[in-house]
Formats: sequence, C-alpha cells, structure tokens
Amino acid sequence: MPSAAKQAATSSIEHSHHYPPADQEPAKSSLARFLWPSEFETERDRLILGNGASELIDLVIRMAPRGTWRPGPFYTQYKEYERSARNNGFELLPFAGNDRANVACLVNPCNPTGDYLELDELKAWIASNVLPGGYAIIDESMQPWHSEQFREHSLTSQREYVEALYREQGISVFVMHSWTKLWCCTGLRLGSVVCPTAEHMRAIKKIQVPWSVNTVALAFLNAVVDDTAYLRDTWELTPLWRKETVDRLQSLFPDWVFHGRDFLSWIWIDTRDESVAQRAVELARAAGVPVRSGGPGYNLPTFIRVAVRHPAKVDVLVEALQKLR
Repeated sequence: MPSAAKQAATSSIEHSHHYPPADQEPAKSSLARFLWPSEFETERDRLILGNGASELIDLVIRMAPRGTWRPGPFYTQYKEYERSARNNGFELLPFAGNDRANVACLVNPCNPTGDYLELDELKAWIASNVLPGGYAIIDESMQPWHSEQFREHSLTSQREYVEALYREQGISVFVMHSWTKLWCCTGLRLGSVVCPTAEHMRAIKKIQVPWSVNTVALAFLNAVVDDTAYLRDTWELTPLWRKETVDRLQSLFPDWVFHGRDFLSWIWIDTRDESVAQRAVELARAAGVPVRSGGPGYNLPTFIRVAVRHPAKVDVLVEALQKLR
C-alpha cells in the first residue's frame, strides 16, 4: 500500500465522528484529475465513486434495460457481472455467438485470461454485441498498469465516441474501475464508474445507498492519486518482474502455457493437468505464497493464476514448486 496514502487514511480516523461527504468531495475531483489531467472539470460530473466496483456493477446492471446479457469475447472473465445479471433476471448468453444483447460486459484487460483489446477492437466489439438502447459496461480495472500513457489507451479518453453512440443509437457506455488492485487497498473497498452522461451519474446516485464510501477510503483516494513515484515504480517494475517469473517457471515446466500481456500484474497459466494445478496451489499455500486455482468460479481446473511479486517472493514460490518435478 502506498505509504503516504496509508498515513492519510490512518489520520482520517480522527474525523470518523462525522459522516463522510455525500458528494464524495474532494476525493471525487482528485480522481477526476487523475483520469483527465486537463479536462477533469468538465468530465467529473460523469464520475461516481462506490464501495468497491462490486457495488457499482450491481447498481448499473439494476438500471439497465431488461432482456439479454452477454460477457466479453473471451472464454472466461471476472464473474461479478454474470452474478449480478443472473440475480437481476437477465437471460444469460454465451461469450461465443452472434446475438447482440441488451447488456454486454467486457473486462479489458481480461481478468484472469490476460486478453486485451485495443480501442478500435473494443469499439468494434461494442458495435457487434450491444442492441440499440442497450448498455455496454467495460471494466478497465487493470488498464492503469498499461504504461504512463494508459489514459490514451483507455475508453475514458473517448468522450466524443461515447456521446455519439448514445445520441445515435441510445447505447450507454459505462467504464468501471476497481481501484483496490492498483493501490493495494482491497480492504478499503473503493471503485468508480465513468458514465456516458451526467444524467446517468445522477440516476445511479439516486439509487445508491447514502454515504456509500467511508471517510477512510475517501481520504486514501484523495492522497493516493498524487503518488506519482508509486506509479512510476509500478510501470517500471511490473513487466520486469513478470518476465522474470515467467522465465523461471517456464524453465522448470516447459509444457506449461503462459498467457497475458507483459504489463499485467498477474500470469494466467495452463498447467495442462488438473492434478498438477491442484498440487501447485497446495504447495504455494503451504509456503506462504498462495496462487489462485482456475477451478473454483471459472471451472478451468488445469489453470492457475500467479501474482507478479518481488523476486524474493518468487524465490519462495519456485522453491515450493520444485516438488512438482
């Protein structure tokens, strides 16, 4: 967790006898400035914060036109969108198919598979998969790892496209973020969504529980967006550590298949053997460096997901996995 933001969160406890600000300020404006350094004043009215992305996912899908729902074009993705769609009575369509849906949700970069669509590919997918009057929800939680130029590759930079799509076809594009991954604060629950218009934002605000984001999380966010050194380290070290981890594991297990772009903070690995994957999970957990199984939730039991971590922790993981050989 970034140290200055952690200190700001800790200090904010002194103000916990007050309700958090209902307008989420000044944290909301600070995040807007982070997303749109030059245009934040005109863009911030499309932005709303939530108690993790999970709250906002559910709120947006509750507002969406009823009918069919489909996931992105990848064989699996983060399951919270599917869970919310099922709970709200949508007919679930498979990821592969030609039918456009009332609501389509794409995680980009895709967690866990590591697939990634550039902006032109993303726009083509929306055009092919969302019905007129429908919702497109694009999860860009892992987008900021891309590089220092992540904003240029993000759908948040495409206001004219989003406005034209809504004006001409009635398609509403929402860009979702979970900020707890980038800034290592999962316990604080902090997310946001960029709406197609300010009217959409106000519609979410109307059904959102008051004071959804607590004082500590708001203080953390307000401080962390200014920690440029932390982001520089993230952009510099993540691809280096990821490549080193892939190289080391690949030398041990040449039959394993490694997936994902080089900037991602995790590695999606097909061990090609369910028993090997399960044993890898057990060995890593016992060594104190747990990895995720692809079995629960994704029903892909030959896969594991390994986080990109400091080389010293990778040493522990590699030593533990030596027992698989």
